[in-house]
Amino acid sequence: MLKPVRRIIAGHNENGESYIQEDRAAPNVTNTGGIEGYPWTELWAVDEAPATNTGAPDAADRPISLQPPVNGNVFRIVDIPPDTLRFGPNVDKAPDTSAVAGGDAYAAGAGSRHPGFHKTRTVDYAIVLEGEVVAMMDVGETPMGPGDVLIQRGTNHAWSNRTDKACRIAFVLIDAEEIPE
Repeated sequence: MLKPVRRIIAGHNENGESYIQEDRAAPNVTNTGGIEGYPWTELWAVDEAPATNTGAPDAADRPISLQPPVNGNVFRIVDIPPDTLRFGPNVDKAPDTSAVAGGDAYAAGAGSRHPGFHKTRTVDYAIVLEGEVVAMMDVGETPMGPGDVLIQRGTNHAWSNRTDKACRIAFVLIDAEEIPE
């Protein structure tokens, strides 16, 4: 398991001056699908654009859901464990319809070439911070390492960690129009 994500939030004091409002381990973390070592750390969320920078509430203090708010976005860090831990022989490979995934997010099932295939109605910026992962599409795949960025545009995709170490990815998910079938 990788170290906790440190979240630093800048804000405005009562005089309108900038200051560090918070500096600590990000508090909103969940183990995805109940799998130990597969944490999602929600860092921030915006309900609409343009966003407001007034006030001091924690915008990530909400239930974690794969899909961002309608007309909004989320910023999260996901630690993807090796596939051997994530999809071992005792893990159900049916589509994930948990509260985190959402009922319509996962398109794959036991017959898929990878049990993690899914798509969302989003534009995603995925930046590999640590480790290695393979970005899988319906047709083809490409390995990614630290510093590599995938712009995912509402496509069916999966993340396959074929190493023996966790891979940390930063994600920004932005609500988008659904692609007509």
